[in-house]
Amino acid sequence: MDAEQLRRSVIESPELSFFSHIDVVETTGSTNADLIARAGEPDLDRVVLLAETQEHGRGRHARTWVSPPRAQIAMSLLVRLRGIDPASLGWLSLLTGVSVVDALRTTAGVAADLKWPNDVLIDGRKVAGILAEVATGGVASAVVIGVGLNVSLTEAELPVPHATSLTLAGAKETDRTVLVRSLLTEFARRFTAWRDGNWANGELAAAYRDRCATIGAQVRAELPGGQVLTGVADGVDDAGRLLIGDQAVSAADVTHLRAEN
Repeated sequence: MDAEQLRRSVIESPELSFFSHIDVVETTGSTNADLIARAGEPDLDRVVLLAETQEHGRGRHARTWVSPPRAQIAMSLLVRLRGIDPASLGWLSLLTGVSVVDALRTTAGVAADLKWPNDVLIDGRKVAGILAEVATGGVASAVVIGVGLNVSLTEAELPVPHATSLTLAGAKETDRTVLVRSLLTEFARRFTAWRDGNWANGELAAAYRDRCATIGAQVRAELPGGQVLTGVADGVDDAGRLLIGDQAVSAADVTHLRAEN
């Protein structure tokens, strides 16, 4: 990645002036953990941290992963959501998923969509994952959002068989600097509209539903305690929960979700 170009873009690019700072490090354990550790700094807001290599990436339910050097985008953002209802904080990860899908469609030229709640898929295979973690609460809640995007991984380097990368999917653009700029531009645009709309979820929810491939599929949801829920995913409600039959399940309640044939 061109770290200097990304740092300059905060000053020179109107689209990226939303961010206060973009930093790139050679290696780290977890970009999310690094920003969470700094969340107590009161003036820290709208910052981006990227790592060329991430050795202890974190996913949902404490799953871990390692990124090969310079083959992925390992990125975290810290934002403060002043005046938001804590019940709406979960929409930030969904907003990020919409932003990633839009960036990949427009810049990489791939048919990306979303698996609820916020995995990004190409042809049913996972190309990116998102993890949002509340770092501090209160009037100006600080949330750190991590994005891991497979860019140039080969089949042998994929973490799981059902994953893919932009290179494997035939993307027209795999320059990570270009992709990061596109991802951040889409995020800034979506976040600004959400904030300026006083954190109302209506427009965001409609955009999410339009990009969510889970809706309409027969699914199997594994819940804590061994409970299993199967049925058609009828939609996503205004709280971001998946509707399966007559039940609504939140991301925190689902340990695994898969489509069934």
